[in-house]
Amino acid sequence: MNKSSGSFRKAQPIWLTGLETEKNVFAGYRAIVHGEPGERLKLRIAASSIYRCFANGKFIGHGPAAAPHGYYRIDEWELPEEIIDGDVTVAIEVAGYNVNSFYTLDQPSFVQAEVVRDDGLVLASTGAGDQAGFEAGLLSERIRKTQRYSFQRAFTEVYRLYPWYADWRKSSVAPFCTSAQWNVVEDKSLLSRGIAYPDFTLRHPEARIQQGTVTMRGQLDNYRKDRSLTGVGSTYLGYREEALETIPSLFLQEAVADVRQELHIPYDLDAALKLGEFGYQIVDFGTNLTGFVGASIACSVPTRLYFLFDEVLTDGDIDFLRLDAVNVIGYELQPGTYEIEALEPNSMRYLKLLVLKGEAQVRGLYLREYANADVDRAAFSSGNAAIDSIFRAGIETYRQNTVDVFMDCPSRERAGWLCDSFFTARTAFDVSGHTGLERFFFENYLLPSGFRNLPEGMLPMCYPADHYDGNFIPNWGLWFVVQLEEYVLRSGDAEMAQAFKTKVCALFRYFEGFRNEDGLLERLDGWIFVECTDANEWVQDVNYPTNMLYAGALSAAARLYEIAEWEKDAEQVRATVREQSFNGQFFVDNAVRIDGHLEAENHISEVCQYYAFFFGIADSASYPELFRILLEQFGPLYRGEARNYPHIPHTNQLVGNFMRMEVLSLEGCANQLLKELPAFFEHMAKTTGTLWEHDGPVASCNHGFASHVVRVLYRDLLGVSIDPVRRTIELHPGTVELNACSGTIPIGDDVIRVEWEKKDGELKLTMQIPSDYRVDIVNSTGMPLKRVIGI
Repeated sequence: MNKSSGSFRKAQPIWLTGLETEKNVFAGYRAIVHGEPGERLKLRIAASSIYRCFANGKFIGHGPAAAPHGYYRIDEWELPEEIIDGDVTVAIEVAGYNVNSFYTLDQPSFVQAEVVRDDGLVLASTGAGDQAGFEAGLLSERIRKTQRYSFQRAFTEVYRLYPWYADWRKSSVAPFCTSAQWNVVEDKSLLSRGIAYPDFTLRHPEARIQQGTVTMRGQLDNYRKDRSLTGVGSTYLGYREEALETIPSLFLQEAVADVRQELHIPYDLDAALKLGEFGYQIVDFGTNLTGFVGASIACSVPTRLYFLFDEVLTDGDIDFLRLDAVNVIGYELQPGTYEIEALEPNSMRYLKLLVLKGEAQVRGLYLREYANADVDRAAFSSGNAAIDSIFRAGIETYRQNTVDVFMDCPSRERAGWLCDSFFTARTAFDVSGHTGLERFFFENYLLPSGFRNLPEGMLPMCYPADHYDGNFIPNWGLWFVVQLEEYVLRSGDAEMAQAFKTKVCALFRYFEGFRNEDGLLERLDGWIFVECTDANEWVQDVNYPTNMLYAGALSAAARLYEIAEWEKDAEQVRATVREQSFNGQFFVDNAVRIDGHLEAENHISEVCQYYAFFFGIADSASYPELFRILLEQFGPLYRGEARNYPHIPHTNQLVGNFMRMEVLSLEGCANQLLKELPAFFEHMAKTTGTLWEHDGPVASCNHGFASHVVRVLYRDLLGVSIDPVRRTIELHPGTVELNACSGTIPIGDDVIRVEWEKKDGELKLTMQIPSDYRVDIVNSTGMPLKRVIGI
């Protein structure tokens, strides 16, 4: 793990005078340091809200890593060795947002940075008032009064640029466009980064797929506007619509393609894309990626160029509002040549370049990835093209959603959601071999003494985030407890569980206030979330899936803290749910209180059945007929257009599809999983190379929890289950109807390699196991086992 210390040697936190709490301020800081060839120099930096840094104009980093309220993490970036030969210009750009979001926190802007030599000598630092200090500038090229990118993230990027706008990053000779005074601000509580640094690999488009021209159709009767534009107020901060200097989400709706030419030709990195007024080009990166889009742009007249992007095409074009986000970056350019790169990470497979004024030649398009680099040891191969493509999509989804927290998606929100994190954390261990990122995720929840705007004892549904509207998901607090137990079983880190005991106890005290005479939770406050189907409508007065989860959380906490009373409560909840919810064929979703008595309603969802099996309410032995129905008549192969049981809503991705896979695994139905996995995921892998939030492309097409399919492939198809605390591996080779399968699973600094093949009536098993692990092999194939140690 690449870590940094939690303190600075000399640097002090500073910001542009009087602008610490102003919205969407773009500031630059520069220092000139001297280095001799062979010396190693590093930039150590903390900031709010986000920053990127350069050495002699060369990009070296972006951050910071997420931290809870009142804390800030220090990054350390090595300056490239090849530029250390005399004076080096170190430049930092910081966007101070000062609005609440699910991604960055509403905290005063600052930067604290120093350039340090290997021997510890500080060559430059913020707060120094002499030649060893950083000078400051207000970077006016980014328009401040822009609309928010989405309800969950801060501002869109719109720039007014002159050809010399970035010269200050490269040399002390070039001045800031607007120099500014700075002042030292209050001291900050600092943390080490604590996790690996991102992957910044440059990716280029694979193809040009379309070109044409647009016509501006004039003012529309109805513009698409979402809450990020219309909802700005006292609890949702930003600039109101009437105060905005530019609103690309509106006037770009007026641009309609009148000439469209399909191309589908390879993208030439050296050739220029020539765009005249009202002209456009669409390029395809081949895979849905996340990062910072950039290019070289030349224009001979004043030009307005827009980058529009999305993960999929809609009716052959890019719907830049499909995601309930403004997938637009705008550039107003004076004549000249520019090297541009977005400040914010965005997700896209398709990128549309549109000129609404002037002309432009665009070369060298790229996307600088912003992804988790700790995935390169994980591998899987089955010989089944669909299955192998799903593994690759799972890895791609994971790496883009785990830069610093377990995000839901790297596009619309970039938020560290609970429940999602339960599934992604499993994948994290499987593809990295450790629980470092999960520990980091928990640390963010642990450090704050409390959470503003939430009921006492409740945990935020996603964090770090600001929930000024008081919204929360009570279910997600319960998923937190279930994940915490699994974390301890993965890591052996019992100290983390003990550190959370006060908060876990407070959480259960909160729920005590909603327990009815039967011990069930009734009339919960907040956003009760079961699944993105009709199941989310059937949540009052008593929601049985929520109570199934409640029982699971009580049992997890009882085991963690050895509190027998909680296990007793859990058993009572399970027994009561069986009695009240099961109607003889299915478990129903809810009951309502009528004249003082609870009456079960006739609402039945598919996901409710999986909650029952996942949380120990039911199993195939106690409910054999229900399990038979689920196995033989439910799932993606059998329900289709609701052919079976049309009155029962089928599951969606979060959480029903994944709960189904877990139930099938628990019941030993690996071959059923092998059949169903392509039905669930192959179309996603083909369409975007990532896995989606929903069954269809109606929202995010890159959602972190869906990477959990990697665990399914390792555990149920390859047949490997690992207990890292006990140092044991349970191996079930050849269980599924594949001829062969192989995989590499990282474990600490080592790896587990397993290959099995069915050939000539024999099961051949080859494996490489760490020396401190014990392996138990279960051969259920009926074939003689030929075991070979070492690969």
